[in-house]
Amino acid sequence: MSNLFLTTILLGFVSFGYLHGKKFAFSAGNKAGGVQKLHSRPTYHGMLIALWCALPCILILFVWQFVEPAIISSMVLSSLPDTLSSLPAERLGLILNDIKNLSMGLHFGGQIDPELLKASNYYLHLQQTGLNIKSASVIVLAIVMLLIGFRLLRPSLRARNHVERIIRYFLIFCSLIAIFTTIGIVLSVLFEALRFFQKVSLAEFLFSLTWSPQISIRPDQVGASGEFGAVSVFAGTMLISAIAMFVAVPIGLMSAIYLSEYASKRMRATAKPLIEILAGVPTVVYGFFAALVVAPFIRNAGTAMGLEVSSESALAAGLIMGIMIIPFVMSIADDVINAVPQSLRDGSYGLGATKSETVKNVVIPAALPGIVGGILLAVSRAIGETMIVVMAAGLSANLTANPLQAVTTVTVQIVTLLVGDQEFDSPKTLAAFALGLLLFVVTLILNIVALYIVRKYREEYE
Repeated sequence: MSNLFLTTILLGFVSFGYLHGKKFAFSAGNKAGGVQKLHSRPTYHGMLIALWCALPCILILFVWQFVEPAIISSMVLSSLPDTLSSLPAERLGLILNDIKNLSMGLHFGGQIDPELLKASNYYLHLQQTGLNIKSASVIVLAIVMLLIGFRLLRPSLRARNHVERIIRYFLIFCSLIAIFTTIGIVLSVLFEALRFFQKVSLAEFLFSLTWSPQISIRPDQVGASGEFGAVSVFAGTMLISAIAMFVAVPIGLMSAIYLSEYASKRMRATAKPLIEILAGVPTVVYGFFAALVVAPFIRNAGTAMGLEVSSESALAAGLIMGIMIIPFVMSIADDVINAVPQSLRDGSYGLGATKSETVKNVVIPAALPGIVGGILLAVSRAIGETMIVVMAAGLSANLTANPLQAVTTVTVQIVTLLVGDQEFDSPKTLAAFALGLLLFVVTLILNIVALYIVRKYREEYE
């Protein structure tokens, strides 16, 4: 029995439980003098039977998915002859991969070892046996749970309370998954970053001005163990992000003010979706546009004015990144401005203020906390951008404030350090995790500041 067929059968049992639980509730209600005599609506009785049948089976399938591979692998390895089972763990892992490949029909030439072929057949046998046991267990459990559920049904059953309690536990479980995922991400980056700081001092990483993570192979190269000063990398990140925000904030904010306060309903319904289309354009497309159109235009314009412009510049990347962030700023600002009560505008008009004075002196101050919070979130989005910088700003870690020169960012360096086959014991590779940890701290601080501003200066309007 395949997994798809098993899932179909389980859905059939669940549907059967829902329909008959609902039917039983109607029947019991009619016998008691009407459906209103039931404690809960018939739908809740059906949902309770469906959940009662589905949840234990899903739990069995979930646990089985994680336990079965380990058990099968252990049994296959134990069945190997002593000449193979006595090999080191790394070699046994490779043999197990070969057995799995043979079981799937993957063989890349050469003579097949009879022992491995025998083991692959045993592996297939164990998989089929496990599937049969799993299918039988799930079907029997579903039938037993349906029978128990039907025996528990009665008019006084608080089905709604039970269903809502199960849903609440499910929502808590989903929240815990999100929380533990975040904790896992932070800890995975933190532990690797601590390994890096055991090889490179924190002071050098935070205050040194040279970034050259390549490990030297000759004595005349820069540093016997590379230079890991993150100042130049973060300076490039801040420079490109600042240029992007100089583009995105004015255009996005003014667009939001126009759409919220001045545009007609028809114009707003047309213009806002068109602007928000920019948010759906892939970043690699922005990178192509920056590398093929914007960067050559800036270089030619700078050369015509007698300026020295690099073929890849922070200005090109910042401009395109700002265009990409415009919908983000505009959407948040538009929502915040629309949330300002109309009574404030009417009061301003009643005092004789014009529309522009009302916008400037009433609407914008009232919406300012949300606007500032949205801008700080947009800054976090700009700091984390990678593809545009790779294609338009280059890979050179230059410590400069000149936007016409090539710079790099933290995210670009992380990608560069982790590309290809890497050994996670060298400072060069571990530096990526240190950069990631520092970037995480910076963006976390920006988000905390944004939330603080919104909560501190937000006013509650009736």
